[in-house]
Amino acid sequence: MSAAIMTDTEARTELAQVYRAIERAGLSIGNAGNISIRLGQHMLISPTGADGATVAPEDFVLARFDGTALSAGVPSSEWAIHGGIYAAGLAQAVIHAHPDACVALSCLRRPMPPFHYMVASFGGHEVPCAPYAPFGTQALADGVVAALGTRFNACLMANHGMVCHAPTLQQALARTVKLDMLARQYLLARQAGEVVELTPQEMDIVLDRYADYGRSRLAAI
Repeated sequence: MSAAIMTDTEARTELAQVYRAIERAGLSIGNAGNISIRLGQHMLISPTGADGATVAPEDFVLARFDGTALSAGVPSSEWAIHGGIYAAGLAQAVIHAHPDACVALSCLRRPMPPFHYMVASFGGHEVPCAPYAPFGTQALADGVVAALGTRFNACLMANHGMVCHAPTLQQALARTVKLDMLARQYLLARQAGEVVELTPQEMDIVLDRYADYGRSRLAAI
């Protein structure tokens, strides 16, 4: 279901389910990571210190994009990332996580290059890497929003992790899983030898094919 038409109760239920799924999949351990859904001009976001193994629907915090809580609880320390993405009109759902391969790749402080055609599914010829800034700061949020721009639906975060957005929370979860898979494959390829990247012309063809394939089917690739 589109986050744009979900009720508060439906959104809370799905947020808890996906937060637990992220924990079970090892994409973030314990309270490392945060997720949200946009509800009109507000967001439902995981609370600070939330644990994926125990989080409940009622734990999620309704907040303004500026981090002001409108319900019980304290929004995640990374609320500014989520609020900034929503304020820019980019998304209906956001996931910030610390998957192992994404974290490892982010420590290179470089974009994920076009080593595989599926890199194009994140919006361009690469997956950008936002500059390093301390966690929970406006500087970090500003860097992430700038890295995403209007084209990309995911980015790495230098020496930190990753963030992605999508029209639905399930699509955001699928993108998180895919980005970590690609990061792991790229690291394996680097260990095997010199990575041969796709050319800009080859990536343009992939982007065109993705556009023709249709957004509803793209999420499954």
